Amino acid sequence: MRNIILKCMALALLGIPTACKERSTPEPTSVIKQYQKPNIVLILADDQGWGDLGISGNTNLATPNIDAIAKNGIVFDHFYVSPVCSPTRAELLTGRYFPRLGVYSTSTGGERLNLDETTIAEVFKEAGYATAAYGKWHNGMQPPYHPNARGFDDFYGFASGHWGNYFSPMLEHNGEIVNGDGFIIDDLTDKGLDFMDRNKEKPFFLYLPYNTPHSPMQVPEEYWNRFKDKELVMTYHGKEEENVNFTRAALAMVENIDYNVGRVFNKLRDLQLEENTLVIYLSDNGPNGWRWNAGMRGKKGSTDEGGVRSPLVMQWKNKLPKGKHIAQIASSIDILPTLTDLAQIEVNVQKPLDGKSLKPLLMKDNPTWDDRVVYNHWNSGTSIRTQKYRLDSEDRLYDMEKDGGQTTDLSSKLPQLTDSLKQLKSDWLQQVMPRSKETEDRPFTLGHPDYVYTQMPARDGVAHGNIERSNRHPNDTFFTNWISIKDSISWDVEVLADGEFEVELYYTAKEKDLGSQFELRFGERSLNGSVTKAHDPPLVGAERDRDPRIESYTKDFIPMDLGTIRLQKGRGNLVLHALKIPGEEVMDMRLLLFKRVN
Repeated sequence: MRNIILKCMALALLGIPTACKERSTPEPTSVIKQYQKPNIVLILADDQGWGDLGISGNTNLATPNIDAIAKNGIVFDHFYVSPVCSPTRAELLTGRYFPRLGVYSTSTGGERLNLDETTIAEVFKEAGYATAAYGKWHNGMQPPYHPNARGFDDFYGFASGHWGNYFSPMLEHNGEIVNGDGFIIDDLTDKGLDFMDRNKEKPFFLYLPYNTPHSPMQVPEEYWNRFKDKELVMTYHGKEEENVNFTRAALAMVENIDYNVGRVFNKLRDLQLEENTLVIYLSDNGPNGWRWNAGMRGKKGSTDEGGVRSPLVMQWKNKLPKGKHIAQIASSIDILPTLTDLAQIEVNVQKPLDGKSLKPLLMKDNPTWDDRVVYNHWNSGTSIRTQKYRLDSEDRLYDMEKDGGQTTDLSSKLPQLTDSLKQLKSDWLQQVMPRSKETEDRPFTLGHPDYVYTQMPARDGVAHGNIERSNRHPNDTFFTNWISIKDSISWDVEVLADGEFEVELYYTAKEKDLGSQFELRFGERSLNGSVTKAHDPPLVGAERDRDPRIESYTKDFIPMDLGTIRLQKGRGNLVLHALKIPGEEVMDMRLLLFKRVN
């Protein structure tokens, strides 16, 4: 009771109305109006900062197509996301703060969205929409965490956190391994355009989670040539040093994104769908390097303003006002309730939403709108944003209207307000943080009966003995230095249903290492394999990197057919170990692909 009273006092002090009662699920709309449902195109950039656009005042680059969304639609001046990738994606998919969702990291299973959460794709699919996602998923790879199991009819891209090569890379299409075609953002957009063409006669929900300007810093020559020798007029002015070449590459990648946004609009016009399509553009966190960002403190990974402020623009021709700027704070948790409200779709979710519909701000000139607070959290740091103030992760208080760079701590001058916000932060953490480490003990799922393919990548495996990852960052890595029969690779897996599976192993091996023999085992069942074909391609990436990377380089892995194995439902270790090594090592190993055959 004491906490409730304190929370009420804190909210009252901030001028934020509250009934101070337990939150309940909002009443759904009882009747869906009979009208042509709008199409939705949701475009998400990866590691693009608020300042990386022309509409933000950055003259280093040109983004006419994204700027046009703002000119012809709505701009949110204070929109907030999480400091890193997978949490933001989880929030916009569910309308709920990510600590509630089982998401606690960005790789090795910690990026997975709890299975009892309802996604925006599931809501729109239930309402009769065709749904597709093309790009970087980053909320779980193996079904039922895979996008095909979370409401998306069609998925093309990669489920990992980052990818090692952006030019015709190895990708997947609905679980099946395929080769990309050209620069990845152009390729993803191609798939989106085709999806719109195929579904022009019915409402569609298209999610384009692009993976740039996230590193590695690869971009086609046409865009790099615009920046490689360009003097940057607007630069970062802080104690940290800006990597100018990295900035140039990031801005070149944003210009490529802008080109593809233009392609989306051209397709909508060609199909005569622009007036019935709502297009939304945002980013998943702050910039991935120190570069101009309007003097805000922080970048990707930080809960300060610069780490969590994102552009948000949206256009719905002749439905939303043109050129309207919205000053009220908003968040990624608001995307689901806003889009469903605009589409007049009934929302039936198991758990109450944290977000609220922004429709009144969009549609009305002087809406009734209560002040609110938005929370930003990552690792052990939490900040809280009101319309006027930010209390940072160290409980320093800043007036964001006068001090956007967070330079002057007001906590000693405004102790009552500071204590109130500290109490709100504490109450929020008590409410959203998991009570146990249960989600950190989730095995990787294998063999879901409703889905054909399951990938077990090196990213999710554990190396034993001499075996090493190709890079300390797990995403898109492979295992190497497999030099002893005592070495092994294991995955903690749960087979979801009995069945037979064809198994492929993606590998590379030198000619001198032919003849290596190994076993794949789960419980009492096993498959034996032998390296009979040499395939020793070079590492790729460095020749296309515009700035040196920190992530793993990759190469062309090929599949080896291991045969068919029957697995029984249950949890255990899936183990890959060597039986014979006639050469120096067994192989380099990228992933296992299981295909259910019955």
